[in-house]
Amino acid sequence: MSISKTIGTMAASLALIGILAVGVSAAGAMTRIEPGASRATAAAHVNATLVADLALARVATAKYVSNLQLAKANGYGIITKMIPNMGYHYMNPNVKGFDPRKPPILVYERRGASWQLGAIEWVFTSKPSRPPLPGATYGAFGAGCHYKDGSYVPAEAQSACPTTAPKTGAAFNFRHPNLITMHVWLWYPNPSGLFTSTNPLVAPFNNG
Repeated sequence: MSISKTIGTMAASLALIGILAVGVSAAGAMTRIEPGASRATAAAHVNATLVADLALARVATAKYVSNLQLAKANGYGIITKMIPNMGYHYMNPNVKGFDPRKPPILVYERRGASWQLGAIEWVFTSKPSRPPLPGATYGAFGAGCHYKDGSYVPAEAQSACPTTAPKTGAAFNFRHPNLITMHVWLWYPNPSGLFTSTNPLVAPFNNG
């Protein structure tokens, strides 16, 4: 997670690319398409449930693509600063369970004052026995303490969490155990795969 001069232009130019990238990634996640296979053959192998769920997610989160302020107003608060090749994570603690229309975490890219939604994310305390989305793969995030400004401190126990963020003095927010993560690069194409945690194409955003 060449850069457009405005986030609005970026969102518009990525819309079609995002749709195509999601389709190709979904196909790759579900089945191997042999070299030389026609595009029609590849499309036929895309999992219909995944396609439908991704469509629901896109419709539901389109309002947040270039509008971080709306996401904040709707309950999403920062939980990490920029994680290289990934983004800033904003979580809504009121979102529970799995619903493709209600991701608990939004992953944003930033350049200056402009923000672009790149991925949505779910986290689990253990690997789901059945993938929430067909073909899903997972990442991991270590146990740690989060602070109100997005600072993060690794910690194996609540008692190990500093009262305030060591570098910024920000107030404590919450701690979590080791987590299984599921990223979905819904709004930024990811050549590494739809569900891969990191995305080389967002490297230009690493320094804000």
